[in-house]
Amino acid sequence: MKNIILIGMPGCGKSTLGVLLAKSLGYEFIDTDLIIQKRTGRLLHKIVEEDGKEAFLDIERDAILTLQNPEKTVIATGGSAVLREEAMEHLKKNGVVVYLSLPYMTVSKRIRNIKTRGIAFGAGESLRDIYNQRIPYYEKYADITLRCDLASVEKNVTKLVRLLEKKEYI
Repeated sequence: MKNIILIGMPGCGKSTLGVLLAKSLGYEFIDTDLIIQKRTGRLLHKIVEEDGKEAFLDIERDAILTLQNPEKTVIATGGSAVLREEAMEHLKKNGVVVYLSLPYMTVSKRIRNIKTRGIAFGAGESLRDIYNQRIPYYEKYADITLRCDLASVEKNVTKLVRLLEKKEYI
């Protein structure tokens, strides 16, 4: 059984949808942001503030590389996981990558706690800059793309399960 790896912008619902998806499939659930916080003993935004974007991305990559061949697991990644090719190759080895897509305006409305969210911003970067930078990576790694602003989380889970079954990933 393949793992299901969720990628997408902060606010797209990776953690929320991921928990419900795992429950509906009888899979385990892992949130890589929580792994980072546990390993470092720090909140994500503190890592970005204190160590910088590139160090955060390396910490995120290393946390993902510690996942040793889980099976039947839904893995919610941080929005910046796609910026480290080694991490994504590791996840793709035994998983199907699902891009939870949202238009920029929806992302900007959903993210209210931008300062404490733990988004990997570089100096002078805006949310729009991050969005524009990451979209090509999300599209590159995605096996399935699910637009998440057109239905409720529950309906999106149902739709995603159908897509995964249709493509014989589960």
